[in-house]
Amino acid sequence: MATNPFVFNVAEVINSDGMPETLTQTGPSPSRIGPEMIALPEGGEVTVEATVTPLGSGVLVDATAHGTLQGECVRCLAPLTPSFSATVSQVFSGSEDFIVGDPSDEEDVPAMVGDTVDLEQAFVDELGMTLPFNPTCEPECANSEDMPSPDGVSGESNNLVDPRWAGLEKFL
Repeated sequence: MATNPFVFNVAEVINSDGMPETLTQTGPSPSRIGPEMIALPEGGEVTVEATVTPLGSGVLVDATAHGTLQGECVRCLAPLTPSFSATVSQVFSGSEDFIVGDPSDEEDVPAMVGDTVDLEQAFVDELGMTLPFNPTCEPECANSEDMPSPDGVSGESNNLVDPRWAGLEKFL
């Protein structure tokens, strides 16, 4: 059974001499992470390197994930497979009294589950905010001269059918 690369056992770090420890895990992503047009696919290989710093009964985890995204260019519909690197920093509490503060505070500190921390939601949030909503080919689409203009009416190539709407041609 494949292990979740976002879940780290931090028992040894908590019980250590207080020095940070770096842990690395590689495995398949347990879920699709990213916006609709481009994301780390479910089952896509991801490597997560985490530096875990003990904070008494909790831990601070600074982690970087590396992998390959899958998606489509919104202009030409070509497949996109760029590599990505995303970094998160998250504090996890190990007990109810880990952080003493205003109980009306909106920010919740995620709890450790047993001796493990799960970074998946932190990466879901990070990639959801940083990946492009409308990804395009870089530096530009290979067949850009053969594509209609984005508004479908301007430019010299008005007779070209936009590939995104080509399936609707049968209804004309």
